[in-house]
Amino acid sequence: MSRVIVPALTLAAALSIGLIAVAAAHPQAEALPRARLGDLMTNLIQPRHTKLGLGGQAHNWQYAAYEWSELNAAFKTVETRVPRYHDVAMTDWLQMVRPPMEELAAAIKAKDAAQFDAAYSHLTDGCNACHQSTDHAVIVIQSPSAAMFPDQNFAPRTQ
Repeated sequence: MSRVIVPALTLAAALSIGLIAVAAAHPQAEALPRARLGDLMTNLIQPRHTKLGLGGQAHNWQYAAYEWSELNAAFKTVETRVPRYHDVAMTDWLQMVRPPMEELAAAIKAKDAAQFDAAYSHLTDGCNACHQSTDHAVIVIQSPSAAMFPDQNFAPRTQ
């Protein structure tokens, strides 16, 4: 590729991601294009799922509670921005993750690592079940084995 095309493609990708983020943050904005489910999953859900897992692995319950709240809000954004997928209400698709999200809330409140691990596994299984149900079985989610956020420390802060 030429020296001009690569920066132009990088800029186009950055602008697309920015537009999706704005659309997600402002679901009432009618002038914005309809968000694509895959973009919302990659930009909103997957990073929150990862950070929630990393917070739980670190037993940082305050941070895990924060990420749980952010992930829950991200699911609501997806539901608002993509109300139907494959002729099924997004609310119905998200039923696959609601029970594990409640399990996670209880585990975080109890500060119970074993309960968190089981609930997080159930959430991950729910994600994968949804992918299989929507003909996206090629997308397999797992518990994070490494932080993809090298600039963030997930350990609990000592006061």
